[in-house]
Amino acid sequence: MDCVILNVIRSIFRKMKKKKTLQGVIQSQRGSVPLKSSNHHQGPCPFKSATPPPPVGLCKMAAEPGGEVYLGFDFSTQQLKVVAIDHNLNVIHQNQVEFDSQLPEFRTEGGVHAGADGLTVTSPVLMWVEALDLLLEQMRESGFDFSRVRALSGSGQQHGSVYWKNGAAATLGRLCPRLSLSCQLQDCFSVRDCPVWMDSSTGRQCERLQEAVGGAAALADVTGSRAYERFTASQIAKMCEERPQEFRDTERISLVSSFAASLFLGAYAAIDYSDGSGMNLLDIRSKKWSEACLEAVRPGLDRLLGTPLPSASVLGAVSSYWVGRFGFSDTCAVVAFTGDNPASLAGMRLQQGDLAVSLGTSDTAFVWLQDARPAPEGHVFVNPVDWRHFMALLCFKNGSLTRERLRNRCAGASWERFSAALRQTPLGNDGFVGFYFDVMEITPPALGVHLFDADDNEVSSMSPEMEVRALVEGQFLSRRLHAERLGYSIIPGSRILATGGASRNKDILQVLCDVFDAPVYTADVSNSACLGSAYRALHGLLDQSGMSFFDVLKKAPEARLSATPHPRAQQVYDEMLQRFARLEKKVLRKLRP
Repeated sequence: MDCVILNVIRSIFRKMKKKKTLQGVIQSQRGSVPLKSSNHHQGPCPFKSATPPPPVGLCKMAAEPGGEVYLGFDFSTQQLKVVAIDHNLNVIHQNQVEFDSQLPEFRTEGGVHAGADGLTVTSPVLMWVEALDLLLEQMRESGFDFSRVRALSGSGQQHGSVYWKNGAAATLGRLCPRLSLSCQLQDCFSVRDCPVWMDSSTGRQCERLQEAVGGAAALADVTGSRAYERFTASQIAKMCEERPQEFRDTERISLVSSFAASLFLGAYAAIDYSDGSGMNLLDIRSKKWSEACLEAVRPGLDRLLGTPLPSASVLGAVSSYWVGRFGFSDTCAVVAFTGDNPASLAGMRLQQGDLAVSLGTSDTAFVWLQDARPAPEGHVFVNPVDWRHFMALLCFKNGSLTRERLRNRCAGASWERFSAALRQTPLGNDGFVGFYFDVMEITPPALGVHLFDADDNEVSSMSPEMEVRALVEGQFLSRRLHAERLGYSIIPGSRILATGGASRNKDILQVLCDVFDAPVYTADVSNSACLGSAYRALHGLLDQSGMSFFDVLKKAPEARLSATPHPRAQQVYDEMLQRFARLEKKVLRKLRP
């Protein structure tokens, strides 16, 4: 009865909020002073089109009655989002729930709780459950027809872990469609605040894990990454040590992705190969849990994790709860959920030989790999759209903020002058090279500014124009060097997909294009994890028939060609890359204590 009353109260409260918001819109349209925005949504649809995009939550389903629909969810750090596509790959609906503003009772900031130690970062698992309740209600109120959904999939922030309490599986299997998920799952989690990717409190556990398997390089060779504080293996080890009672009360450990899939399946969902690669537990070649890693974390841990499966696996149909509560078809398939980074690779539709570079505050590189060559820097995951291949992820802290600092110092705070400096200086910068690490870099671990002349002598300065080119060339040479160390190689047909703020600067893109000797394309991929999940839902249904991911997505919109390589680019930068690698070693030796 308490659960029923709580449902009624929540429903009344949300209807009152919706009515106030609607009144504000009507007043605004009549010329009255509008109500203040509730700030529930983050602006217009990110998918660009010739006509103004619909507001978030507006449903366009009436245009094609009866057609099949595919859903992609993204359980990210600050929001829960959904995208719906039709069989022609058109986005027909999108919606979202912002945790801080729409679920204030959980008292999160940026979707998380930060511990007093400055290291521990968690998120309340019931917030994610309630967000799903709210998101589906918003979709229903917008007129979304769930009966047309043929398959769904999703993604979750990588590395986070969810701890299901003893007896939770039985509760999942007998959910009542008259009640909300959050009411019925209140007592299903042995740990109510789950560790997430921002956590860095497991340094001791990382050291022990690496020592147990023979060092950082040995661990990376097996699992695709050295030990990281945010990775799930060390988080589980910490849970065993510091919260033994809660751990004893746990019957299943999920990643955020497989937890979300479990909600739709009404049973525990398998961890997929790709997201499982971000745990320091999965052998990325055998696709099985590493016995050495399991033993180092907790003997018998595999019983709590279940058997991992390919990312395109159809796990089953949605449970009767979703059929009864929202009108889903009882044949609607649940395709394995994966991590947000792998889902983004699917959303960007990277192929063998492609590399995507996000040019933001930090720069991130996604790479499609034929074979894996893991290293202590960077991450190698099983590929989410073809489990026989791999993907790599590299993060670089010194991105746009460093470019802005050099713009201010060397180009009078003008992007026009910054771009002119790139146009006026030659490919290869007459042999002058720069390493710019304003903050401690991840790849490689280095700090400070280090400049070299054509004879490899360290110098204190160079002309402003040459320094602008030294920065941009150096950043992209670093991206190429470390991608190649993980197994990336430029092949005929290779493409570079550039996203993020700096991708609007055509002269920066030209340097990127020349350094990689590959054409650069740009695309709007601001919702790539959601869109990739919707694509994967469609592909999951057709995978068993032998259709590849790219055969399924032939109708998807193409990226725009933005730059082609200079005829001399290959000769200049192939030679320069070898020299850059030697100079990087020189910098690291200098910084080594």
